[in-house]
Amino acid sequence: MLPSRYDDTDNTPPTSRRWDLRRLNPPNRLWGSNGVTFGPDGRLYVAQFLAGQISAVDIASGDIDVVVPLDGPVQAPDDLAFGADGSMYIADLTPGRVWRRSPEGAYSLVSDQVQVPNGITCVGDRLFVNEMKMNGRLLELFPDGGDPVVLTDGLALGNAMQLGPDGCLYYPHMIGNQVWRIPPDGGTPELFAEEVDDPVAVRFDKGGVLVVLSRGPAGIVTRIDLATGARSVVVSGVLGLDNAAFDAENRMFVSSFGSGGVTEMREDGRTREIVPRGLSGPFGVTVDLRGTVYAADHYRLAGPGDSGEHDSGGVITHELQPFIHGITADDGLLHFASEYGDVRTYDPVRKTTRIRVRGLNEPTGIERSPDGALVVAESGAGRVVRIEGRIDGTDSVTVLAEGLHHPVDIAFDAEGRCYVSDDELGAVLRLDDGEAVPVADGLGAPQGLAVRGDELFTVDVEHRCLRAVSLTTGETRIDAEDLAVGLPPGITRTEPALFAAGMPGSPHSFAGLAVTPDGSLLLSANGEGSILRLSARAPSEG
Repeated sequence: MLPSRYDDTDNTPPTSRRWDLRRLNPPNRLWGSNGVTFGPDGRLYVAQFLAGQISAVDIASGDIDVVVPLDGPVQAPDDLAFGADGSMYIADLTPGRVWRRSPEGAYSLVSDQVQVPNGITCVGDRLFVNEMKMNGRLLELFPDGGDPVVLTDGLALGNAMQLGPDGCLYYPHMIGNQVWRIPPDGGTPELFAEEVDDPVAVRFDKGGVLVVLSRGPAGIVTRIDLATGARSVVVSGVLGLDNAAFDAENRMFVSSFGSGGVTEMREDGRTREIVPRGLSGPFGVTVDLRGTVYAADHYRLAGPGDSGEHDSGGVITHELQPFIHGITADDGLLHFASEYGDVRTYDPVRKTTRIRVRGLNEPTGIERSPDGALVVAESGAGRVVRIEGRIDGTDSVTVLAEGLHHPVDIAFDAEGRCYVSDDELGAVLRLDDGEAVPVADGLGAPQGLAVRGDELFTVDVEHRCLRAVSLTTGETRIDAEDLAVGLPPGITRTEPALFAAGMPGSPHSFAGLAVTPDGSLLLSANGEGSILRLSARAPSEG
């Protein structure tokens, strides 16, 4: 087994006396990748929004060192830049803060007056940041004190920006497919380029050519000559590009919010892995009747498999699907629960998505009931709801149970009885006519839930184990231990809240569980970025 972000020595692999354990994909060494820039030491620094940390990557060896740990003051770094004195400046997106980390490693707060700070850049000793929101602002900040100065507003979701060779700051409007520029001393912003595919970042190579990255599924990169406006476009296939940095040799290295990793990309679109892409979670996991495994991976629908040449990440991206956590397969369809608060039904053949319900409070686990309705654990509201289609094509929502602490996942037994895990209560409950009856308690933090025959299984994230509960006797046992779920051992961290602006922050932990058609279990090892398959051993092997 390979080292992972959870355990870089892999000295504590999962163990079980009852099941054979096998990873369906390699662990992910880099927990998400967003803003990237080269530091004074020549390493590529990567802001990892999902992890809440910043790592440095040695481009030659691929070695990764965590520089800003996930249990420090920075919660959700999305972009970063280095000042002339070697200080690192960090856009901490979810809490709305901008930090300075000195060359000696000391942290100081530069500003908490920026809403959804994202794009950040240094021009000599000067610091600029923009806001990833509608009617966002571009501001100059002053690390040594002083109120921010607004250069302009009206940004339609700002993001990664940089000073051009003409002395102007260039920045994208992600909504509108535009690139704008403005002098760093202020003035009237100028629209520079229109009809640029889904621009998420603007960068300049060493020759002064503007490079615009697309956040879409095709990995489009557009190069624009400042003098002539001439464009060239390549399709790289790197889904969900996020940012780029050029080294001294003018080689471009890109990150992906959708699939993570670090990739060298040439002008013709050819790529070379530096750090393999992989799963950010995974969170919910399911399998269809054909045995195809699907994972809800926050930004996308993914699954284990070979996605093509030069890919050692072992993950296929099926579709960009923002903020999905819960997932269940249902007769050729897939149903998602999104941290945005909606529930969706997706047809993987037609590639169509239908919104079933909006406005739920942190829906997580989702399961199809025996009568065809969808049952969802609405974690933020402490309730379980039923979603049922009407004749007119709309959906109704009925509350099955409320007053729970933090319901996470749903499962049904062969008799159609509904079970729910509650990771704050530390219990698995059965819903009897709206009343939540304990089936097992004192479990730590049970999350993923699945029924196999007359046994119920749950992933106890607090104790990092898989527990089995007999539905006939009520007896419990531990079936697997040392699971890579939740935060790495020894790390404590408060979950960042959702944005007040309605955009989700860092995802809440959810280690999903599912049963395959042959009776195996699939478990989301979300601490390391892999899916575990647990195959039952014959009695003589136990």
